[in-house]
Amino acid sequence: MNAIVSRRSFIAASLSAAGGLVVMVAIPRFASAVPLGPEPWGPEELTTANEVNAFVVVEPDGTILLRIAKSEMGQGVMTSLAMIVAEELECDFAKVKVEYASATRNFMDGGVYGDMQTGGSSSVRRSRVSLQQAGASARARLISAAATRWGVAPIACVARGGSVFHEASGRSAVYGQLVGDAANVSLREEPAIKTPEQFRLIGQRQARLDTPVKVTGAAKFGIDTRLPGMVYAAVANCPVFGGKAKSYDEAAIKNKRGFIAVVPVENGVAVVADRFWRAKEMVAALPIVWDEGAAAATDSEKFRADYRAALDGPLTNAAKRGDAKSALAASPKIVEALYEVPHLAHAPMEPLNATVHWRPDRIDAWIGTQSADAALKLAAEVGGVDPRNVFIHNCYLGGGFGRRAVNDELRQAVQVSKAIAKPVKLVWTREQDIQHDRYRPQAALRLKAGLGADGMPTAFDFRTAVGSITRSLGWGAASSGVEPSAVEGLSNVPYLASALNVDCLLKNTHVPVMFWRSVGSSQNAFAVESFIDELAHAAGKDPLDYRRALLAGKPDFLAVLDKLADKGEWGKALPVGSARGLAIHESFGTIVGEIAEVAVSKSGEVRVERVVACVDCGHVVNPLNVEMQIESAVLYGLTAALFGEITIKKGAVEQGNFDDYQIARMADAPTIETHFALSGGGKWGGIGEPGTPPIAPAIANAIFTITGKRIRSLPLKNAALGA
Repeated sequence: MNAIVSRRSFIAASLSAAGGLVVMVAIPRFASAVPLGPEPWGPEELTTANEVNAFVVVEPDGTILLRIAKSEMGQGVMTSLAMIVAEELECDFAKVKVEYASATRNFMDGGVYGDMQTGGSSSVRRSRVSLQQAGASARARLISAAATRWGVAPIACVARGGSVFHEASGRSAVYGQLVGDAANVSLREEPAIKTPEQFRLIGQRQARLDTPVKVTGAAKFGIDTRLPGMVYAAVANCPVFGGKAKSYDEAAIKNKRGFIAVVPVENGVAVVADRFWRAKEMVAALPIVWDEGAAAATDSEKFRADYRAALDGPLTNAAKRGDAKSALAASPKIVEALYEVPHLAHAPMEPLNATVHWRPDRIDAWIGTQSADAALKLAAEVGGVDPRNVFIHNCYLGGGFGRRAVNDELRQAVQVSKAIAKPVKLVWTREQDIQHDRYRPQAALRLKAGLGADGMPTAFDFRTAVGSITRSLGWGAASSGVEPSAVEGLSNVPYLASALNVDCLLKNTHVPVMFWRSVGSSQNAFAVESFIDELAHAAGKDPLDYRRALLAGKPDFLAVLDKLADKGEWGKALPVGSARGLAIHESFGTIVGEIAEVAVSKSGEVRVERVVACVDCGHVVNPLNVEMQIESAVLYGLTAALFGEITIKKGAVEQGNFDDYQIARMADAPTIETHFALSGGGKWGGIGEPGTPPIAPAIANAIFTITGKRIRSLPLKNAALGA
């Protein structure tokens, strides 16, 4: 089913001069308007005559269409992954267009696109080799097709700039002339892929391919979807997680204008109407009696006390090196601190939504999802349709941050469409989105260190009580009692000490938790990097010099730290009431150090004025994209540090919109600089998340320098910093 052309997309299409395929609108005169959209091909047509392989399509005019199996949620993945393929394909990147790969084809063709989940800062580091191979394979097939046509050996030909050349005879052919033959070429073996010193495109700054359509408004987000005959659904989810609707009085709203139906759905009730506003008003007016269960008696203060108490044990050991207990007992000085963080919402700018057309033998779903494969299987399961007949039309995501990896909105939309036998757009309001998220886990951490006579640590003892993400998602808890995300940054702490002990308790409440940008590193880096500053102060040493000593033998960390100190002007005087704070952390294979310049007013108002970041992700595909991601990650972490807090009262979330779940605004944004200290070699780290963990401790450490007050609990809005 094709979407109706909206006024916005008509204007954008009319004004655009960009080439490519329209994938949302199948009207010929618009066929060159939008270079990226949510539907890569008609659902019935899973191949094309212009394919060289599943990833590469060459149009007769020389346009190169690359299929990307990851989701674009603002992180620039469409550009970086396209660059990887184009590097090997030896094409003109100015002629490259991109589209989403089909989850249906992936399912039917034995996973030809690999894992389509987007998360964990994994798109480049886990897809690079296969994408290079796809580009190299396509290039080899095009060369072979040309060589056969000219009656020469493939080794005598070379590909460059979207053409194949036989330099000995002066002959050449553009890829568009060769694609028909190339698709039928069978290679004896796959060609070798390039090594970093051979790259010409990878590592260069490239403008993002999705920027023009987002600027013009032509980009298609899930919430933009319009279908013929579509109706709208608004949802009331049970205020207390785990509760359900006991009863509701449909008679109270069924005579309202535009009313269509009331449909029970997972976790709540949906009202369907001919307009979304009407559906929203009706669901608000619908009398619902909730069965909230025992969790309705819980609140955040009780959780906080329980998490603190849990640190006294019993706990499960997650890491052990040496005899920390004996080393601590022998240490002349002990430093101990308790750190706490609250639940956090993902709060993407585009609230959750899904548009579904269910039929007995087919489901079409338009949604922004971080996992098109999982969305396909979920829709098939809920709708009772063969997965081969489910088509996920992936859209741009208006923010994901982990939340859109599990599509509760899709489950409900399929249930509603199946119940009323119509295409339906189901939208969560901002309030539903914030109050029914799957949150960053609450956690309490107790960190202890023994210091020798020289002030250097002899042993670390770290304890954490934190919600289990896998258990909350219904995947079952790790049999060891520890999951990697709970102890990342603790069990692999880079700082030198003769002994280390890390204990963990996976402790869940009724509040659902999930992956949140930078996952366990978000709270663990706050604790560890704040604690290292506490140790430096206790030892009477400069925090930067102290870290240098503790990172001896780790050249990658030291290179980041040294460049950070230089670019961040560590030690340079600042006005009274201002100071610099430092933090460095490794996550997702990438080391990021950050210096935050912070001012605290006499009334206690915190202002972050400048952030300098230094990154070692090994290699960089697109430096511009990395800079954007560091800026994004810093601002996301800044929101959490300054304001982020989800609180529970009577079992339900108290916050409901951006007035009481505040995010960093433009006025809060500091100047952000990004620098590189790349170690190269075989290292390919992620970049979407590693910029978030260091910012909170860097700010907290600066605040201590200014005020003498340690921040051990977030967010900062709750700290009393006034004179």
